[in-house]
Amino acid sequence: MFTLHERLKADTLDVTRLSLSRVLLMNDCSFPWLILVPERENIRELYDLDEKDRAALIEEITLASRVIRHFYKPDKINVGALGNLVPQLHIHVIGRFESDRAWPGPVWGSGPAQPYGDDEREAARERLEKAFLNYLASRCIC
Repeated sequence: MFTLHERLKADTLDVTRLSLSRVLLMNDCSFPWLILVPERENIRELYDLDEKDRAALIEEITLASRVIRHFYKPDKINVGALGNLVPQLHIHVIGRFESDRAWPGPVWGSGPAQPYGDDEREAARERLEKAFLNYLASRCIC
């Protein structure tokens, strides 16, 4: 049975579920930052997924990237799967701006997270959830 890693539970908010992955919002308003977690038990690496799930994950990364591009209009989107602290396979999809605190380096180690305020957090989560649901219903981001 799939269980989300405790660190991911602590640092994120649930947005929605896709055919393969759970979509999470990192609780750091410094960056538009989604995390995709394939809901498969005991998966640590991309190559641990079967061929069908790897293909589905690429499509879900593309969808998450498009959602970020649509709402935030970043200069660049970074996609990464590190897993050094959280061994459960998870993919970071992060909108980056030339003006962000970490540019041009990685977001990790660039400073403490800036958690969303209560109202801002729920508004961002709801907006992202709606974007994913709209896309899945109509295949466009409206």
